[in-house]
Amino acid sequence: MSDTIKLEGTTLNAPDALVLARFYAEITGGVVTGTAHWAAVTGPNGSLAFQQVDDFEPPQWPGSDMRIHLDFLVDDLDTTGARVIAAGAKLHDYQPNSDHCYVYTDPAGHPFCLSLWDTDAALATSLSPGD
Repeated sequence: MSDTIKLEGTTLNAPDALVLARFYAEITGGVVTGTAHWAAVTGPNGSLAFQQVDDFEPPQWPGSDMRIHLDFLVDDLDTTGARVIAAGAKLHDYQPNSDHCYVYTDPAGHPFCLSLWDTDAALATSLSPGD
């Protein structure tokens, strides 16, 4: 038996898990499985899961209430932004890094970012061995 830990995905709370999974499937090209109580979307670059919470309240951002947000790497902020808005997202009022990133909220109110900044590439080039 191995003690290996594999990150399987991320689960977000939602008022309706299936509705939120369908939104993320539409914007990422993923496939939805599940029910209104627990659903997942699996796409070409990973998976997200959603669980229904009866007393769900969307996170408030900016502020300390938001514990997590999703970042999506895109080629074109404006074109992709128009597509996520058409799918049901809203452009957030607060845009702290609009030179390379736009903040949106999904249909349940979770903030997410569309970004031109490749976090993995930036970290790979900025960290030296032993950091």
